Amino acid sequence: MLLLLDFDVGVAVRMEDILFSPRYKLDEDAERALGRRLEALWDEHKEPSLTATRRLTSCLENIPVSAFPAPPNKQVIEIISDASLAEAVQLLAKHKILSAPVRDIKAPEDASWIDKYIGIVEFAGIAVWLLHQSEAFRVNSGPEAVAAMGGGFFEMLTSSEFYRETKVKDILGSFRWAPFLPLQTSDSFLTMLLLLSKYRMKSLPVVDIGEGKIGNIITQSAVVHMLSKCVGLPWFETWGNNRLSELGLPVIKPDQMVK
Repeated sequence: MLLLLDFDVGVAVRMEDILFSPRYKLDEDAERALGRRLEALWDEHKEPSLTATRRLTSCLENIPVSAFPAPPNKQVIEIISDASLAEAVQLLAKHKILSAPVRDIKAPEDASWIDKYIGIVEFAGIAVWLLHQSEAFRVNSGPEAVAAMGGGFFEMLTSSEFYRETKVKDILGSFRWAPFLPLQTSDSFLTMLLLLSKYRMKSLPVVDIGEGKIGNIITQSAVVHMLSKCVGLPWFETWGNNRLSELGLPVIKPDQMVK
């Protein structure tokens, strides 16, 4: 279990509380409607020459990412670039999300999205950064000092000055802080799934060219939740009965696996 504490604001964040929060259960009607849309396309692509893989690919090519369910109130949560790590954790915990786009406070309000946003901050990235700081503390102070602190060691980290004063912009790009790779609303579901799977992106902002804001953020968790609402539909069951090795999923080499 991963737990982050912010003692000034009284925030205690468990990773499972975010992953399985009610936020991911919102707009289930829209998710089911999307599943039925895929089902209709599946029925339309019945050409005998199409393999099951090509048939599904054709379906995914015909659905734009603009069809993906919008966030609550159609509002994407943002973190400003001069927010501290403590403030970023508080905001992510409050809204029960794992990541958020970082808005450059120096950019004018009428700036385009490419000038307004400088990256994506991830909950996991903050945790990894804190663990790196703990390793630096262990090296500098010695294992005896760490052992003497016992369970108060992580409390020391999250109540430290560098946690409260380090700005999001100062460590953007380190560890698991994600690159800013957006989708356009006209891009297809196939493009979205390729980026999330083959290219191992965890979240993808959705933008309109020329617009100054992010309209949606599609995450791996949101896609999995949407697919869970397709259980029972013939197109999904066709694939659900296959072995994982038969689905053509991206292959990860043994030395690339996280153990």
